[in-house]
Amino acid sequence: MTRTTPLKWFGAAALSLTVLASTSACSDPASGSSSGDKKQVSIVGFSILKTANKQVIADFQKTKAGKDVEFKESYGASGDQARAVIAGLKADEVHLSLEPDMTKLTDENLVDQDWKSGPTKGIATQSVVAIVTRPGNPKKITGWDDLAKPGVKIVTPNPGSSGSAKWNILAAYGHVLANGGSEADAQAYLKKFLANVAAFPGSGKDATTAFEGGTGDVLLSYENEAIQARAAGADFDYFIPEQTLLIQNPAAVTKDANSSAKAWLDFQLSKAGQTDYAKQGFRPLDDSIKVDVKGANDPADAFPVPKTLLTIDGDFGGWADANKKYFDEDNGIVTKLIAASGKS
Repeated sequence: MTRTTPLKWFGAAALSLTVLASTSACSDPASGSSSGDKKQVSIVGFSILKTANKQVIADFQKTKAGKDVEFKESYGASGDQARAVIAGLKADEVHLSLEPDMTKLTDENLVDQDWKSGPTKGIATQSVVAIVTRPGNPKKITGWDDLAKPGVKIVTPNPGSSGSAKWNILAAYGHVLANGGSEADAQAYLKKFLANVAAFPGSGKDATTAFEGGTGDVLLSYENEAIQARAAGADFDYFIPEQTLLIQNPAAVTKDANSSAKAWLDFQLSKAGQTDYAKQGFRPLDDSIKVDVKGANDPADAFPVPKTLLTIDGDFGGWADANKKYFDEDNGIVTKLIAASGKS
């Protein structure tokens, strides 16, 4: 099961939006823009995009296609966002944490079934799962096995609402498989891991906020979220474990999106857009992009290649199978383990 995989995009996607998500100061996400208004784009995204999108939007607005385009933005936990769009929240573009959230939108006929047909197979941003510790790493956390030791308090989002949570838990589970362990071994590990969870915040952003506020000894996070937080002044350390999981975030325009939304998505995937995302800590889809990244452990070499990079497709059979096997509401392996732990 162990494999070393180059950092490149793989097909995956997800869209979503939440009625309770934060919005830009001048926006009303419930009303959004009409499809006939070609100068307004409503973005519904997962929580960690909120900071990263600021510069990408600003640079898009400097282009001919982006001139005079106004944005309405809603960000929150990816699963909640998808449910909100289904409930009627206006979205011209959905940029979610993972493919199952996008699938909810295609099932409702809100996004075309061929959303993965482009050269990046629907992926707009990518990262890896990182381990975040208190300054100086007082608990001496060096890898996944240390998280299952007595006395370690973990903060990770809730998989019932957050896409980030699913990436984190599968990375922890997958490290056992990558080291030659069985499914039974991985479940035994995860039982100990879950016993150490101190908090299950609703989203990746909420988890970082809780950790910064003093909850827990260790935080599981997107690498880019850890980098962004440190760039903004957060006082913590982070590292990429030897075995981690490639995170791929899908984006698509909705069926009634206007031409400005389509131009916006094109810009996100362009070298200019990917460069902006790289500066915010996302691993660029274009390997030729090299930038200094404020907040990274080594700003000049911000994205170290892990010893073993797991992927959803290569190690878990793709999201369609993985989501059912691990996170089914009734019979998922992780769902049952969380229920047995008494935590939700």
